[in-house]
Amino acid sequence: MAEIKRRRVGIIGAGWVSEYHLPAWMKQSARAEVVAIADPSAEARAARSGAFGIPGNYASAEAMLAEEALDAVDICAPREAHVELVRLAAQNDLDILCQKPLAPDYEQAVALIAGLPPSIRLMVHENWRFRAYYRRLKAWLEEGIAGNIRQVQFEFFSSGMIVDTDGNRPALIRQPFFRRQQRLLVMEVMIHHLDTLRYLLGEMEVVAARLERSNDDIVAEDVASVVLRRLDDGVIVTVNANLAVHGAPPAPRDHLRIFGTQAALELYGNRLSATGHAGRGEEFDADAVYQGAYDATIAHFLDGLDGRAVMETVPDDNLKTLALVEDIYRLSRFDAQRKPR
Repeated sequence: MAEIKRRRVGIIGAGWVSEYHLPAWMKQSARAEVVAIADPSAEARAARSGAFGIPGNYASAEAMLAEEALDAVDICAPREAHVELVRLAAQNDLDILCQKPLAPDYEQAVALIAGLPPSIRLMVHENWRFRAYYRRLKAWLEEGIAGNIRQVQFEFFSSGMIVDTDGNRPALIRQPFFRRQQRLLVMEVMIHHLDTLRYLLGEMEVVAARLERSNDDIVAEDVASVVLRRLDDGVIVTVNANLAVHGAPPAPRDHLRIFGTQAALELYGNRLSATGHAGRGEEFDADAVYQGAYDATIAHFLDGLDGRAVMETVPDDNLKTLALVEDIYRLSRFDAQRKPR
């Protein structure tokens, strides 16, 4: 067996999501070493480099790439910077892992991909489909225990946008950048679910969509109702997401039901079950699933680079998810209807 290369990796972005990327990289220390991190915030990059023993510390990606001999970069920066940073890494002939979405909208993603050299290996860090319960559910579907699928319903509810007793909206405390996002619920959160539904069920098209905003502390949508149709057989998939539901927990949980001729498959939070001809159930540890999805995504990226696996979330695949996102905004006319603030 050929010796596996131990890659030198640079992290671009020291914000909140890097807190989950870096432990995943540490678990891959036999195959990769994080040698540098770049972020405009000296405090943020110092905190990450100190916590994870990263020797290189830079104020910009340009400075890091000029000084470090790297094999790959992991882009953890905000989505507004993804296009510029992917192009910069490609110019330096580096392998690239980039947080979702690849670009702020579909057209920019198409243009970015078209301009990349064929030699560049790029994977989008879309980790939701790598959650342990969704990998298990995929196995159940491939096993055929549901029979023919007749209907699919997905719900994602939270009270995070409702003011609590302290006068705060919990969702905005956890992720303050939600306040300024021009596209919020669909592009930032539901994009995960659309990608996961594609992974589980195959390709779909958007039939109808409605988006709303629940409060004036944000500029974009936090309520969504979407109807999709599976292309190969016309099965209807409904998706309802709402971050301002009274009685829902502040931290949202996925609720997916797949109704088949042989069994109903259900994921509710961390509980996966099948009822019908094939009865079974499994409980997953929430914290392990959350970090585990980052771990599995980064391991999959390295497996792809090492030739051990075919990368799932390559740009052409991610474009299909982005196309659904774009169709939701187009059909809902939410972008056009909003008043400037």
